Amino acid sequence: MRAKIHLENVLKAVLTDKGWDWPEKAVIEPPKDKKFGDMSANVAMMLAKQAKKAPRAIAEDIAAALEGDALIESVDIAGPGFLNFTLAPSFWHETAAVIAEQGRDYGTSTMGNGTKVQVEYVSANPTGPLHIGHGRGAALGDSLTRIMKKAGYDVEAEYYINDAGRQMLILGGSILYRAKQLAGQDVAEPEDYYKGDYIKDIAAELREKHPGLADMDEAEATAICTEYGKDQILDGIKEDLKAFGVHHDVWFSEKSLVKDGKVDETFADLTASNMGYEADGAFWFRSTELGDDKDRVLRKSNGDTTYFASDIAYHDNKFKRGFNLVVDIWGADHHGYVPRMMAACEALGKKGGLHVILVNLVNLLRDGEPIAMSTRAGQFETLKDVVDEVGADASRFMFLSRKSDSKLDFDLELVKQKSMDNPVYYVQYAHARICSLNKKADEAGVAPAGISAASLSLLSTEYDLEMLRLLDQFPDCVEAAARTQSPHLISTYLQELASTLHRYYTNCHVLSAEPEMAAARLMLLGCVAQVIAGGLDLLGVSAPESM
Repeated sequence: MRAKIHLENVLKAVLTDKGWDWPEKAVIEPPKDKKFGDMSANVAMMLAKQAKKAPRAIAEDIAAALEGDALIESVDIAGPGFLNFTLAPSFWHETAAVIAEQGRDYGTSTMGNGTKVQVEYVSANPTGPLHIGHGRGAALGDSLTRIMKKAGYDVEAEYYINDAGRQMLILGGSILYRAKQLAGQDVAEPEDYYKGDYIKDIAAELREKHPGLADMDEAEATAICTEYGKDQILDGIKEDLKAFGVHHDVWFSEKSLVKDGKVDETFADLTASNMGYEADGAFWFRSTELGDDKDRVLRKSNGDTTYFASDIAYHDNKFKRGFNLVVDIWGADHHGYVPRMMAACEALGKKGGLHVILVNLVNLLRDGEPIAMSTRAGQFETLKDVVDEVGADASRFMFLSRKSDSKLDFDLELVKQKSMDNPVYYVQYAHARICSLNKKADEAGVAPAGISAASLSLLSTEYDLEMLRLLDQFPDCVEAAARTQSPHLISTYLQELASTLHRYYTNCHVLSAEPEMAAARLMLLGCVAQVIAGGLDLLGVSAPESM
């Protein structure tokens, strides 16, 4: 981060001096191959048209102008005009000073500029316990909320409670069916119902509260079962998410949209913009105007509203609450629904205001063998089961170890292993290793050095500088994860930092070094521990001091 900012500033000064404007497509980034130095820039190639010179000649002019910069050790020109920079050790030493000064605020930025963002995630129907697939979306949403806040966004997390519609009626009917069975009635098995043991448990609880439930009017009994079942399941969902370290600021009821007149309000808005119309006794969304193959019905001729109607009204309500950006996290099976929802937001005058992140399947394994999951059939590993077995830390880190739209194999036995093959153990152990070293140093009477030119100058080996370069990248990583809404970038960074730490520990003497060197290296490792802890916190994972 500091490297990029410094080079951008000095390059802009050179360009201004030569009468050139900074090219819009200029990029400064670490080269893929470290042999090319610390940072590379394509600025000379982007200036060719403006400067009316060959890119390599421009690069030579820029390199010559930077010869006096004490923080740039060398500038090399590669290929048609790439500029490769190697920064002086004194520049990298300053990274440790910045981390020490900023503490846990290191990596915080103002990139988001206070933009109001809503992240809606999980939002599972309250018809059964959360399963492991919901867990992946929960980890993603919670981590993204943390990361975007770190990057300067004003973020609110929301859970949309689907407490209206057919699925809720099926839930009520399922509970009533089990209640009648428990009452000894010979009842026909419903064609479509939830079969899990949790339905039997809810039915048994409800019979104690309403002993005559099985003999009530069918509609009245179903309504009681639906409401009680929803509340019990939702309470369980909240408990499971809390145990998983996931927080939602708002729990928004779908029912409230109709009750508060939000659906009718949205229909009126669509009519006013000529994007909604009445035909054949129904109300339609003119989605063909926005690329759809046909217009979509929002209210049927019998007066019932569709799922799409509620979804449009819900997103309309989100924007009316003042959010500039709305992020929805959906299962990958909803991919076909994305263009339709994007079109609806455009019709509401919020083109570009919605971003949908798709979460792919989780293949749950045990010793390499798949575990079947089906909520309706009652055969599934709940999120609670998984967290109870392997822990919230391991679960969250594994969920966030890959890009959300890629499939993920989650082997319960592998994740429990305390070995370097287990990614979360590998990263957490790096933090614990530094804490253990600090404890031994304290027992030996060796304290970390304070930040000073003398102590920093001792950090001169390639291993020291490699560590400092990587620590400097953390703020960039946070911004990239927020900008692209990709929490897996943080887990990837942490694994690289842990790898670098373990290599440093092997190749650099710490406690056995001369006192001044030992103190300087303890100071550096303190910075590493701080960044690891900060990165893990963004993933919602703890940083243990011993393992």
